[in-house]
Amino acid sequence: MQNTQNFSFKLKNDSYTKRRGAPSILQIYCAPCNEYIISYQKDGPGPLLRCYLDRIHHPEELAARQHEPFNKKTSPKLTCTKCNTTIGSPIIYEKENRPAYHMRPGFFTIKKLKKYIF
Repeated sequence: MQNTQNFSFKLKNDSYTKRRGAPSILQIYCAPCNEYIISYQKDGPGPLLRCYLDRIHHPEELAARQHEPFNKKTSPKLTCTKCNTTIGSPIIYEKENRPAYHMRPGFFTIKKLKKYIF
């Protein structure tokens, strides 16, 4: 498992953050094998249903996908690099017209980070 404790993140503070409330950084792990998947900024309360591409902070290759063309039929799924479990499927969240991953409940675990930069 990758050591993710040494990452520092500057939270994004935009209209989505202002509407939803207090942000937090979540580390997402594969449930079957406990492999680190992503660090994600979640805005507001409630369960994690979607991971918006513009809120992924790490790893860099996944964070960079927000700047690439996105198509929900051809974009790669969010998968574990160790056991190849599908964690999320690409979608366009129609309400906000934002690319995201629809997260599969039970296939990931979450750890909330205590330290980050706002």
